[in-house]
Amino acid sequence: MAGIVKQLLARPIQVADMVTKAADEAQSFKQECQEIKTKTDKLVGLLRQVARASNEVYERPTRRIVDDTEQVLDKALTLVLKCGATGFLGRLFTIIPAAAFRKLSMQLENSIGDVSWLLAVSGDNKDDEYLGLPPIAANEPILCLIWEQIAILYTGTLEERSDASASLVSLARDNDRYGRLIIEEGGVPPLLKLAKEGNSEGQENAARAIGLLGRDAESVEQIVNAGVCAVFAKILKEGQMKVQSVVAWAVSELAAHHPKCQDHFSQNNIIRFLVSHLAFETVEEHSKYSIATKQSSIHSVVLASKTPQEKENEGESHATHPTEKRAAPSQVQNVVTNTLAVKGKNVGSSATAPLPNSQANHPKGGHSIAGARSNHHPQRISISGTSIKGREFEDPATKAQMKAMAARALWQLCKGNLGICRSVTESRALLCFAILLEKSTDDIRYYSSLALMEITAVAEQNPDLRRSSFKPTAPAAKAVVDQILKIIDQGDSDLLIPCIKTIGNLARTFRATETRVIGPLVKLLDEMEAEVAMEAVIALNKFATPQNYLHVNHSKAIVDASGVKHLIQLVYFGEQMVQFPSLTLLCYIAYNIPDSEVLAQEEVLIVLEWASKQAHLAGNPDIDGLLPEAKSRLELYQSRRGSRGYH
Repeated sequence: MAGIVKQLLARPIQVADMVTKAADEAQSFKQECQEIKTKTDKLVGLLRQVARASNEVYERPTRRIVDDTEQVLDKALTLVLKCGATGFLGRLFTIIPAAAFRKLSMQLENSIGDVSWLLAVSGDNKDDEYLGLPPIAANEPILCLIWEQIAILYTGTLEERSDASASLVSLARDNDRYGRLIIEEGGVPPLLKLAKEGNSEGQENAARAIGLLGRDAESVEQIVNAGVCAVFAKILKEGQMKVQSVVAWAVSELAAHHPKCQDHFSQNNIIRFLVSHLAFETVEEHSKYSIATKQSSIHSVVLASKTPQEKENEGESHATHPTEKRAAPSQVQNVVTNTLAVKGKNVGSSATAPLPNSQANHPKGGHSIAGARSNHHPQRISISGTSIKGREFEDPATKAQMKAMAARALWQLCKGNLGICRSVTESRALLCFAILLEKSTDDIRYYSSLALMEITAVAEQNPDLRRSSFKPTAPAAKAVVDQILKIIDQGDSDLLIPCIKTIGNLARTFRATETRVIGPLVKLLDEMEAEVAMEAVIALNKFATPQNYLHVNHSKAIVDASGVKHLIQLVYFGEQMVQFPSLTLLCYIAYNIPDSEVLAQEEVLIVLEWASKQAHLAGNPDIDGLLPEAKSRLELYQSRRGSRGYH
């Protein structure tokens, strides 16, 4: 940095010396030239101060101010050289307006003000007085404020840098354009540095500012290129929990505005750290997030010598929430226990697998609670970091906030990303989500439901992921479905829509005997809110579509749950957003089971004939071919029924 600044200042200082020399040799306008010389001497003195303080000078405004100053000095040199013309003819053909000196004098004053401000914000002449606006920022005052705060981030104390980052948070929150200016003016690198080495408050402010700056794909790309992934990964591993929760929120913001950065976060193990935070005091950490080491401490030997019952009791003392009374195991907790028992052999084999060098060779690590409780495996060191040792002592509100933000980050990171979804489902995150949906704070439940919605949306499009992670016999998948159906039965308004979408995404995973899923969805067709009814119909469509191998069985289940009468009402009287999917579902049912007595009794054929005459319904390309096929198939079977009844 120092070399760059000195290189920038070399020519302006040289030109200023030439102006001083030329002013002494002036033959005309001698008084005006002496005034120019005086101001130039003052300006060059300030420039030399900048050169001496080049290690502390903030580069972005320095470049702009030095460029403008150099242009002013070039004009001064040209004007003063004209005054040095000798002879009658030279002065005759050299016309110098008197206003030129006044204009140049004003420009030199502005340059002096700019360089003085630069020295002040860079620490050389810093005091407690308000610095004011430099003339260069007169047309854009906010730019000056951004420069000041970023300069403090480069040169201030930790407290000053924390305050400066808080100011940038306010600016970025108020206006998207201010956020782009902060990025353009080089604010991201010092913010990342503060996030890495600042105090707790400074780290929080820096992480929050970075999250607010990533408002669009281009901004997020610049932030990622600046090295945000590595900094955030280190904080999620070793930082204080309050800082970690803000970092998790920032990760969710960056991933939401630029999904292409998801893999960058994954490559820096951020998915692992987030799942670890989600699993803390929820379920025992998965072996994928820990590595085996030889028992090398007395504590390890004591643990190894304990009986399984002793270790279980010790583990319960850690796993119980400090504000909750010990209660009988819930259904989900039983599923967790069964799953851990079933996967015991897999855990034993994978616990000894080495991690990549970037993880295994990390200089710091913490003893996981999971490793301390294990009675079948060697002592394990969690890669969640040294902070795991103290995070059980955090207050319940901080723990809840951390889990909520971890779930929020996983929601955005899993969106449309097969690799991350596979990594999440191979861990015990599904069990975590099931437990957190059963009993937790509203925020945690909401973000957990959104994360499950995105994971199942990817699984819907990928048969391998669907079969491996959501097969009906998998205890974790069953626990998730149980909680989702429970929420749908209760009609929880905040969680209802993501849970409905989750069930719809899993439509191809249910067996023919799994009829308990259809009833709650059909019940929602009578919902007063159009959006809820629409999502329920869309989910049922995924059960009845011919692409679902069990579409006939599911169609019969919808009919048995009295879904036909609700669909008829929605086709006739529902809002347009509900009419289309309702008519589609009715067509699927008519096509799949045209011989149903219920369809004949409810006069579905008349409904389809009415719909075919409605331009806004029949003209929909999604049902353009389906409607006539369903109608003709229903006519055929009902005519046969009529002829059999006649004979």
